[in-house]
This record gives sequence, C-alpha cells and structure tokens, in this order.
Amino acid sequence: MREIIKDKAVIADDWTLLQLAEGDTPETVAVLAGKVIVPLKVWQAQQAALQGRGDIGVWIASDERPEALKGEVQNFPVIAVDFPKFSDGRGYSIAYNLRARLGYTGELRAIGDVLRDQLFYMQRVGFNAFATRPDRNIHDALKGLTDFSEAYQASWDQKAPLFRRTNREEKALQE
Repeated sequence: MREIIKDKAVIADDWTLLQLAEGDTPETVAVLAGKVIVPLKVWQAQQAALQGRGDIGVWIASDERPEALKGEVQNFPVIAVDFPKFSDGRGYSIAYNLRARLGYTGELRAIGDVLRDQLFYMQRVGFNAFATRPDRNIHDALKGLTDFSEAYQASWDQKAPLFRRTNREEKALQE
C-alpha cells in the first residue's frame, strides 16, 4: 500500500487516485466503489451519480479553478491539487484559495511531482497531506516540513509577518 504524509506523520494511503486513460471521457469513465479521488471534470460530469457517496474526493489540475467547487467544498473529505511538474507553482494559489476564500477545512493533499523541498512552503498555504513522488524516500521528505524554524511572510498558517510578531513580543516584554 502506498504511503503519504498527513498531519506531519507517514500513514498508509487508503484512497485511490482516478486518472483518465486514453479514450476515457469524464462522462463515461467508471468510478469504482471505495475511496476514490476523481478529477474535477469527472465530478462535474457525474455529479448527480457521485454526490451521495461519502467516499469521493476530487482533484484539481493546475490549470483549473477551485471556485468551480464553491459551495461544495465541505462535502469532500479530501481535495487534492496536482503539481504536474516541480516548477509549476499554480497549485500553491489553488490551495490558498481553497482554505482562505472557500473555507475548506478537510484534508488538502498535494499530488504529482511533490518533492521534499516544497513541503514547508506547501504547508504554509494550507496543505496538510502530501503524496510525494514514489521514487523518493517519504521519511526523508517528512523532514522537509521542519526545514525552517521561522517564516518571514504572512500566509495561511501564520497570519502576521515576522516583523509584526517580533514587535509585539518586544512591546510585551517592555511593559
């Protein structure tokens, strides 16, 4: 069974990622029973048949918009965001928007070309689960979540930038 990082621990992945094969269409691809993460296009095409299932997650490609799930995000136990290649950073914005603008509180998983060097930054925008590349050591990748002890910029995980946090701490010590 494949392993993923979730909530800063390595666990067994009990979800299946559905990818369209050549000749498949979003309307006709079969979604098997069990925990399945389907492409956004499959969800949109088969929503009537899939929406009653509690074991369906959805994955968003880097060229798709998370707003397509507006009003529905809390219905999914997992939403995954695909990183087709290491240098494609659009997934960071998708994750941030899912958390900050659409209010998603469930498992937000990074899939695709996910490497250790990205994990610290991915968690900063709201990811709490990571399906790293299978050719890399997942236990080594886990260490990537703690590569840095402090972050300068504000983000999903830290609302105030470092200079604001530091000034408040100094003022509290002076009083």
